[in-house]
Amino acid sequence: MDGLVPIDTVAHDAVERLLDRAFGPDRHARTAYRLREGTVAIPALSFAAVEERRLLGTIQCWPVRFAGDDGRTVPLVMVGPVAVEPDRQQGGLGRRLTAATLAAADAQGLSLMLIGDPEYYGRFFGFTGEATALWRLPGPVERHRLLARGPAVPQGAGAIEPRVTATA
Repeated sequence: MDGLVPIDTVAHDAVERLLDRAFGPDRHARTAYRLREGTVAIPALSFAAVEERRLLGTIQCWPVRFAGDDGRTVPLVMVGPVAVEPDRQQGGLGRRLTAATLAAADAQGLSLMLIGDPEYYGRFFGFTGEATALWRLPGPVERHRLLARGPAVPQGAGAIEPRVTATA
């Protein structure tokens, strides 16, 4: 079972330990975790990188929505976290995981958002902050790190919230 596999084929506690090593145990205090509360990662968009039965990296995607101040609701997928074993970072594994997720999301015509480095996610994956300037999140966020891409990314003021269901 080497290569990229569905994340739900990997033990949940192994994923959690990898996330702790990659981001630290205080990661649960971050705004992104507030957005994921009460949701389940979307299986068709969440992957693990495995080599010789060792978990090397993961990417998870979560069902969120834009609740516009004008009353419209737009389903979105929140990408992340992307986690790679510290001793394997800078080797392209995170890029490979992200590319797999984006290919799956694009095949379904989904619109995506994330909190991340605009230079990296813009350059390699086409994410921008053009539509996100007036979005609100349930916690602090550096505005330039709030990014989106896809066919139905909403413009305007509104809140990003978790969706109740785990389907995109």
